Amino acid sequence: MESITAMKLLTLDEVAEMLRKSPAQCRWMRHNGTGPKSAKLGGRVVYREQDVIDWVNQAFEENN
Repeated sequence: MESITAMKLLTLDEVAEMLRKSPAQCRWMRHNGTGPKSAKLGGRVVYREQDVIDWVNQAFEENN
């Protein structure tokens, strides 16, 4: 089992702001499985900041 390390968790609104998308667009990407990894903790959708960064970096690598 993987241990929990210190990480910054972001809300859907924070991720939307980072990606310059609307929260509705981020919800749609989550629904389709095309957005960054997310999890539901305590009934709230959260994203690990590093997963969002990795997702953006992967998009740049695929386009080169």
